[in-house]
Amino acid sequence: MLNLNNKSNFFFDCLPSYDNGHLEVGNGHSIYFEQYGNPTGIPILFLHGGPGAGFSNSHKSFFDSNIFRVIFFDQRGSGKSIPYAETNYNNTQLLVADIESLRNSLKIDKWYLFGGSWGSTLALLYGIDYPNRCLGFILRGIFLGTKIEIDWFLHDIKKFFPEAYNKFISFVPQNNRNNILKWFYTALHSNNRSQNLKAASVWAEYENSCSSLNYLSRPISGEQALAISKIETHYFMNNCFIDENYIIKNIDKILDIKSIIVQGRHDVICPPFTAQKLADCWDGAKIEIVDDAGHSGFETNISKKLINALQMIK
Repeated sequence: MLNLNNKSNFFFDCLPSYDNGHLEVGNGHSIYFEQYGNPTGIPILFLHGGPGAGFSNSHKSFFDSNIFRVIFFDQRGSGKSIPYAETNYNNTQLLVADIESLRNSLKIDKWYLFGGSWGSTLALLYGIDYPNRCLGFILRGIFLGTKIEIDWFLHDIKKFFPEAYNKFISFVPQNNRNNILKWFYTALHSNNRSQNLKAASVWAEYENSCSSLNYLSRPISGEQALAISKIETHYFMNNCFIDENYIIKNIDKILDIKSIIVQGRHDVICPPFTAQKLADCWDGAKIEIVDDAGHSGFETNISKKLINALQMIK
C-alpha cells in the first residue's frame, strides 16, 4: 500500500544509481528500473508498495552501497514507468512476470527480495512462482491481498483514525457510501480530469495520513497521487487479482526459505494479525513486532529493524 511519507531521521545523501533504463514488457508497458550500490554485490530486489506508489531515492538509504547490488523498479503505471497511471494490462500476474523478465534481462541467477506492504505481497507471490530464484525475504507490513484486508482499509481504520476517515468519507456523496470503493474507482476512471485529481488527492491523503504511529494530516497533490489511487482502486475492485487466501494456501512452496518479517504493532494499514498468521505457517520466517511503530518503513525503529535484517545478510 501507500507510503509517500518518505522522509526519515536516518536518511542520508545516497549515491546515484550506476545503471538505469526502461524494459519493455508488452502491451505498451515499459517499466523503469535502476541499479544501485555495488555491481558485484549481493543482489536484492526492492519492491515498492501501493500498488502504484513507485520507488524513491529515499529507499536507497536502507542499503549499504558497498555490499548490495540493489535493483529498484517502478511497477506498471507507477513512477517513471510508461504509460503513467495506466490500468489496462495491469494485474498481479503481469507484475510477477515483469519481475522475472527483469531478473533475466539483468542476468541475475538468484536474489533476495525486500518489500513492504503491497511489496510484501508481490515478493511472496514471486517466491511461490519462482522459489528457486529466491535467496531469502525481508518483508514489512504484511499484506496478503485478501478481501478482509481490503475491507479493513475501507471501513475499519476509522476505529483508530476517525478524523482521517471522516475527512475521507466526506468526499463521497451520502447515497454512495454503501460502496465507497466503487465510487472512488468510478471517479478516478472518469473522463473528468478535475474529478480524477480531487479523488486521487483524497484517497491518497487518507492512506498516507494513517501510515505512522501518530496521526498527521498529509495532503498530497492529485498529480502526485493519481497513479497510486487509480491503480490501487483498480486492484481492490478485482480483489488484487489473487484467489482468496492464495498465499497462505501455497506457502509450502517457500516454506524453508529464510525470511525476516518486520511489523509495526500499531500498523492500521496492514494490521499485525495478518503478519502473525503468515509467520505461524511459514517455517522459514522470523517475525519481529515493533511496539512503537505503525505502517511506514521510515519510522525510526522499523527502519532500524530492516537495516539490522540487511546486516544479517552481510
